[in-house]
Amino acid sequence: MSEPQNWERQALEKLAFAAVQEQRRSRHWSIFFKTLGFVYLFALLFLALDWIGPSKAIGSHTALIDIQGEIGAEGQVTADNTLTSLQTAFEDKHTKGIILRINSPGGSPVQAGIINDEIKRLRKLHPRVPVYAVVEDICASGGYYIAVAADRIYVDKASIVGSIGVIMDGFGFTGTMQKLGVERRVLTAGENKALLDPFSPLNPSHKAFAQDLLNEIHQQFIQVVRDGRGKRLRETPEMFSGLFWSGQRSIELGLADGLGSSESVARDVIKEENIVDFTTHEGLADRFAKRFGATMANTLSSASIKLH
Repeated sequence: MSEPQNWERQALEKLAFAAVQEQRRSRHWSIFFKTLGFVYLFALLFLALDWIGPSKAIGSHTALIDIQGEIGAEGQVTADNTLTSLQTAFEDKHTKGIILRINSPGGSPVQAGIINDEIKRLRKLHPRVPVYAVVEDICASGGYYIAVAADRIYVDKASIVGSIGVIMDGFGFTGTMQKLGVERRVLTAGENKALLDPFSPLNPSHKAFAQDLLNEIHQQFIQVVRDGRGKRLRETPEMFSGLFWSGQRSIELGLADGLGSSESVARDVIKEENIVDFTTHEGLADRFAKRFGATMANTLSSASIKLH
């Protein structure tokens, strides 16, 4: 074979080898990026389902627990999750103080009461760990029910604080049913079983019964506020009427103790700037199940009692 032919053959072999190598490199990079994409997607899934939790606090710190949103068994704030957060924060030997960061319009008096009771119980078990409530935009009704369990309450001057009252809401459809020609047929065993039925005319005795119930829960709420605030409270005739005030005015009324944020309270009051979030968050599956349960409960119930 002549030298020119050998040269051409060698060149072709080199080109073919280079092409094979390039294909292999492309395949490797393709596998790498696909793997990286799968890892990223799985990481997002784990975070969404709360399979990857926050790392444990290391060293001295201020524990932060968020009370954000409506309070209820199926709400954004539940007693179960909040109690878990509180117990974990109190039991951590490096916790120097706890901040309840509150931004809530209220909700269930039962759930708020359970949280209030647990805060007071844990404060007795861990007297060296102070608890401070820090109000952001709003701390009303059930949110304030929780806040009064803290040692002190800090607000922004423009925060909304108060709404110490109880509400039972529902609808009446009797007029609409008459216009549509719909007849309500309900059978009960027990003369009061259809109490506040939205498809029947309002019964005066049922209304009186419900009002007595609301008044009783309202008095419980008032007593919790008085116990929590003590002599700091400057009571006025409007204080327990359901009205609410600015953060600045709430300090003057003794509903709060001073101005402050989570950062300033950690830095200046607790004297520990390292803030660690101890808030227990629901997983995606739990959140969906609760929302579904809430929808079903609302479908079956005509009225609900709330601290709003």
